[in-house]
Amino acid sequence: GCGPGYKSPLDAMKGPREEIVYLPCIYRNTGIQKPDYLATVDVDPKSPTYFSNPCFSSVIHRLPMPNLNDELHHSGWNACSSCFGDSSKKRNRLILPSLISSRIYVVDTGTDPHAPRIHKIVEPTDVFWKTGLANPHTTHCLGSGQIMISSMGDPSGNGKGGFILLDGETFEVVGNWELPGEAAPFGYDFWYQPQHNVMMSTEWGTPKFLADGFNPEHVKEGRYGSMVHVWDWTTHKRLQSLDLGEEGAIPLEIRFLHDPASSEGYVGCALGGNVFRFYRTTKGDWAAEKVIQVPNKKVEGWALPEMPGLITDILISLDDRFLYFSNWLHGDIRQYDITDRRHPRLTGQVFLGGSIPSDGPVKVLEDPENQTQPPPRVIKGKRIPGSPQMLQLSLDGKRLYVTTSLYSGWDKQFYPEMIKDGSVMMQIDVDTTSGGLKVNENFLVDFGKEPHGPALAHELRYPGGDCTSDIWL
Repeated sequence: GCGPGYKSPLDAMKGPREEIVYLPCIYRNTGIQKPDYLATVDVDPKSPTYFSNPCFSSVIHRLPMPNLNDELHHSGWNACSSCFGDSSKKRNRLILPSLISSRIYVVDTGTDPHAPRIHKIVEPTDVFWKTGLANPHTTHCLGSGQIMISSMGDPSGNGKGGFILLDGETFEVVGNWELPGEAAPFGYDFWYQPQHNVMMSTEWGTPKFLADGFNPEHVKEGRYGSMVHVWDWTTHKRLQSLDLGEEGAIPLEIRFLHDPASSEGYVGCALGGNVFRFYRTTKGDWAAEKVIQVPNKKVEGWALPEMPGLITDILISLDDRFLYFSNWLHGDIRQYDITDRRHPRLTGQVFLGGSIPSDGPVKVLEDPENQTQPPPRVIKGKRIPGSPQMLQLSLDGKRLYVTTSLYSGWDKQFYPEMIKDGSVMMQIDVDTTSGGLKVNENFLVDFGKEPHGPALAHELRYPGGDCTSDIWL
């Protein structure tokens, strides 16, 4: 008689092993005039279709979108563990917002999980006219049954951090979640924690300035964000804007601890190369402090004299013990023990490509961490193009899946070889006892071998929910 998901994060850790994953694959900016598609990948070693394709692929289904140049990006569910107490709810629709076209696809994963089909399309005009928002990014289901999607801009390409509400049954646009005039200057990710009556949201930048690549001058001109916004979950009013400054430039993925009673979490700041802990103070307001720093490396042979790590994705294990993030320019994934919330301890690191391989054109002149330049990463005979980016952890915390595409315009700028060779999906074995990361040398999904040509694979989703889709009340 229970609803979707799990009663608690610790119950979720006891859930079944992942068998398939969904991930959007993008053709925008690749020169291939084909629509983006949703790939279904078999990750069950006991399955007959697990790597049955000799081209290093276990893609078992592809659902093409009916339009070109959408730029599928992140995804979320119509229902998750926030609806666990409602037996009338089912997790059977995957919400796929398009970052560039502002179209929102609703995909039926319930009829045949191995072969999803399009259920409904929310056209951009509905989003524009009913909300004044555009460039939808993060999707979360709400305990009320509605679906909320953060926006990055307005229909003219300017920055605007608001929130789109969809009806959870009809998937029609209901309107805005935020109060009139309360939208933030920029938008990106969000996470809510109802027990503390709070939601946190982050900032990327102005859509029309980041659409086709990154220009450092735009940072100086104020085209990118540096704030974490604090919202009253009940009244939908913006209460605070925590300015993280230069060290917190471009705060992207934000995560509360999974324990719904917790009043703290972490946010990865891309350009600053830092992780900030945010927390509720004894006064009842919210504050942030830097707890992890990835220092820039002084280099030659690159676009700038210093190279930031560029922290792009971050997640927390369901038991709130380990934090993981990817450095998309340096090319490594890191694991930290966060048992001491204010003093994370590095317990694992692995390099999977990036901009500083030892045989590449970039030479590291000075590294405050005194790390040697890593050798190129080769798995199953293929040199990994690009760099680790999107992460997804198995429910039990023992397997970390990784893809290499960040966003097509930035992929093309920083890793042109990935446009030619396609992105990949890898698997990292995780030591959950003492900490540690090890590449699974027998696992590689090569999206360079796709039927219509090399594709850029992005965020990963499990049909039964995961540690970045589900929120507990």
